[in-house]
Amino acid sequence: MTTTATPESWLAEAARLRALFARNAVANDQTGGQPLAQLRLLKDSGLLTIGVPVAYGGGGASWSTILRVTRELAKADGSIGHLYGYHANFLHNLLTQASEDQRRDWLTRTVAGNWLWGNSVNSFSHSLFGRREGDGWLLNGRRPFSSGTHVADAITIAWEDEATDARHFAAVTPDRAGLAILHDWDGFGQRQTGSGTVTYDNVRIHDSEVFANPDLAGTPFATLGPLHQQSVLLNVFIGQAIGALEEAKDYTRTKSRPWVYSGHDRHSDDPWVKRVYGELHIRLRGAELLADSALEALNGAWAKGPALTATERGEAAITVAAANVHAGEVALDVTQRIFEVMGARSATRANGFDRFWRNVRTHTLHNPAEYKTRNVGHWVLTGEFPEPGTFQ
Repeated sequence: MTTTATPESWLAEAARLRALFARNAVANDQTGGQPLAQLRLLKDSGLLTIGVPVAYGGGGASWSTILRVTRELAKADGSIGHLYGYHANFLHNLLTQASEDQRRDWLTRTVAGNWLWGNSVNSFSHSLFGRREGDGWLLNGRRPFSSGTHVADAITIAWEDEATDARHFAAVTPDRAGLAILHDWDGFGQRQTGSGTVTYDNVRIHDSEVFANPDLAGTPFATLGPLHQQSVLLNVFIGQAIGALEEAKDYTRTKSRPWVYSGHDRHSDDPWVKRVYGELHIRLRGAELLADSALEALNGAWAKGPALTATERGEAAITVAAANVHAGEVALDVTQRIFEVMGARSATRANGFDRFWRNVRTHTLHNPAEYKTRNVGHWVLTGEFPEPGTFQ
């Protein structure tokens, strides 16, 4: 486990893990299921607790550092980048939604146990309901797309009040009576994220476990969670695209054969191949720079704390939305066009290059770019920022 505590050391540790994950990335993608070997390495690295504030025993890393770690891990393994980023996202939610007593309880236990967080909060399923009973709630139903629950030490959950439809959040450990993790995720991409179903059979939640922070409720600062989630997504996209382009470049240099009519002895000498790689590099570099700008926007908004204004929050939301849209579009382009310049022999299961496109395609579908693009366009035309919501 790393004993240093600087952004540079954390990023160096992420790069070390990236190299280790790359060795078995193709086999792990094809196996699916639980990424237990990767999780052991991730826990040993110390990176799971860098996002916990120093006051609770963590490293106090900035969100930009955490998301750069996410990007680095995703270069080799999109599922691990996804799980790591979402883990940080739910620590973020504790800091903006939970009371001080709840934060101290959960975050100190996270550090002491070196925990990984997952979630069961899917916004659209409307399939988990709670009813009041005594000093708490009884939950019944199910939640799909519960990423990370298959390996999590703690889980953020959300349900609707069956009487009022009001939404509530809490955290539990996976051994809570009546909670069952089905391990039924079968996506063709992100195959080790465990984004399957969790069922609830009279799961009891005590009032003391329901997140409540009246001092932050209704403030723009309390609505930064979606911007963090969007930032996780875009950095997974960027990481996967970088990884894909680097692996393709190595394959083209060492294994690709020149086309019979190219007039060149080496495939990499073909002007067409050079142009495609040039285009992909330029597009990806632009997406990286926009992604970096979004990281700084998120850092700046977070630094304002409860003093953050609606305008400042809106400015950050536009930057993050633009970066998310561009990152997704560029990642889809890079991860499918690399095959054109690697050649027919690259398209085998043994090579596993298709995992990059499958991962990006699967992840982008959970948050359609169309609606973020419209939000940016509406702001361009009217100057009005998007209303804070689940995805914006």
